[in-house]
Amino acid sequence: MLGGDHPVVVQSMTNTDTVDDFGTAMQVAQLARAGSELVRITVNTREAAAAVPRIRERLIAMGLDVPLIGDFHFNGHKLLTEVPECVEALAKLRINPGNVGKGAKRDEQFAQLIEIACKYDKPVRIGVNWGSLDQSLLARVMDANAKRAQPKNATEIMREAMVASALESADKAVELGLPADHIVLSCKVSGVQDLIAVYRDLAQRCDYALHLGLTEAGMGSKGIVASTAALSVLLQEGIGDTVRISLTPEPNGDRTKEVIVGQEILQTMGLRAFTPLVAACPGCGRTTSTYFQELAQDIQTYVRERMPQWKVDRIGVENMSLAVMGCVVNGPGESKHANIGISLPGTGEEPVAPVYVDGERTVTLRGDNISGEFRQIIDDYVARKYPARL
Repeated sequence: MLGGDHPVVVQSMTNTDTVDDFGTAMQVAQLARAGSELVRITVNTREAAAAVPRIRERLIAMGLDVPLIGDFHFNGHKLLTEVPECVEALAKLRINPGNVGKGAKRDEQFAQLIEIACKYDKPVRIGVNWGSLDQSLLARVMDANAKRAQPKNATEIMREAMVASALESADKAVELGLPADHIVLSCKVSGVQDLIAVYRDLAQRCDYALHLGLTEAGMGSKGIVASTAALSVLLQEGIGDTVRISLTPEPNGDRTKEVIVGQEILQTMGLRAFTPLVAACPGCGRTTSTYFQELAQDIQTYVRERMPQWKVDRIGVENMSLAVMGCVVNGPGESKHANIGISLPGTGEEPVAPVYVDGERTVTLRGDNISGEFRQIIDDYVARKYPARL
């Protein structure tokens, strides 16, 4: 369920050729296991549409029931009519009002898509993108602007046209019989301030569920920072029901990075908890050893790997807090604030590492197996602290 008091949902999208049902199912599984609660797949040809049921069957065989969203552009009305088993296998349809069709065909083909969604009781995301905005609508908004006593600038007109496209399409879908609670809207742009302005306007003017995402966010730190900057402002204002972080992966890179970033935005803002996060100091002249950095990375990786099983076995583990600190200045204090913390020795300090559990010093670790012993302390704490699921 989306919207209202339901938690904000993290979603992602495959970049495989959907015709390759095995490869696509494997990437969907990878994304789902990383924490993606919805996964969108491209459906652009008849062969891709025919592969969707096979992808669903492969996921079921792997014990995964992650909802699949079909991403349709230009020919969705044809594909869903010709391959009805495709729509049956999907949990939601995504359509772009900017490329459903042109002229008279636009209304006809849009209506055909909505009628299919109604027939199969599927929700629809109406996703406007400023790279594929309905040009006839944009021209109409520009003409109206030219008649104003004080015309808006080009950026403001683009924003206005995007919101109009989303709202007019949603209202038309409701007229055609699609329930309002089956509609999700998105208006994606690649500029942070543009995204904030568009979604503020959209949220003020409708009660539809909203999907947030900075489109073409980019690679690496740029994409992460830009997405975080935009989405955090909106989420803090209570705007947004689903999020996707549209990162460009490194060549042959891990697609799950966008899932982790989405989760961490929500978790660090206190909106949801997905997995224990590790607080760690940045290091300074007192921490000439890299061991605390390696340990922090090792522990964060370990809890992410363990979390899928913990989630099945235990209640509430995602709320556990951990700390890996590099010296005596803030180490003991920060460690005491975490459920489990370790304070490693800095330069010139005694080569011991006290461990704190729920604020109390419990044991001091030494030697070459600090990481292994600390992981065992975490496992023991989970088994003792968090109740088993019945």
